[in-house]
Amino acid sequence: MRVGILRSGGVGRVLSDGLAGAGHDVMLGTRDVGALLARPADGGESFSEWHEANPAIAIGSFADTAAHGEVVINATAGGASLEALRMADADNLAGKILIDVANPLDFSAGFPPTLTVANVDSLGEQIQRALPDTRVVKALNTVTAVLMVDPQRLAGGEHHLFVCGDDVDAKATVTRWLQQWFGWRHVVDLGGIEAARATEMYLALWTRTMRALGTPMFNVRVVPDAEG
Repeated sequence: MRVGILRSGGVGRVLSDGLAGAGHDVMLGTRDVGALLARPADGGESFSEWHEANPAIAIGSFADTAAHGEVVINATAGGASLEALRMADADNLAGKILIDVANPLDFSAGFPPTLTVANVDSLGEQIQRALPDTRVVKALNTVTAVLMVDPQRLAGGEHHLFVCGDDVDAKATVTRWLQQWFGWRHVVDLGGIEAARATEMYLALWTRTMRALGTPMFNVRVVPDAEG
């Protein structure tokens, strides 16, 4: 399958590694390909070094990446998502499933972050309104990148992921892909895209839990009442 991933940061790279390793045709999108490849290392591996080690993953503009993907993943920083999707061009996304992994985190006052939108709206809803011809499914935004692609790394995979979106068929398709691509066994459908308010606001708890535990390698497990 052709998969376009918008953003070349850490989450995008982890997702692209996982999908390319599973045999998918992956393109990673960025604002400026030349500037990205020329960017020096910042205390670690530079992007060009990473790309040399992962030559099967194509690099393109946001528009090229959106056009490439049969499915597109939004892994941009939440505050930049709407602009990046405008650059991707609505025509390139029309009719497609967009898996929205982003969270509207605001680090301007330090850590823990606040949210740029909450309670009465969500980034997921904003994206769906901006792209009415695109089937937006919120998913993967409640776990760290490593667990997105390898849930078995924690508790043998016995923990839960959440999805939401207005298109029932799109959610079912994304759930199947998450099972096939990465091995997620437990996926809970929370309903329409307005449920993104809940999964995005969970990041207020997630960031504090990460600080308390000293690791991002954790998740929730939903244990329903067997007698209920």
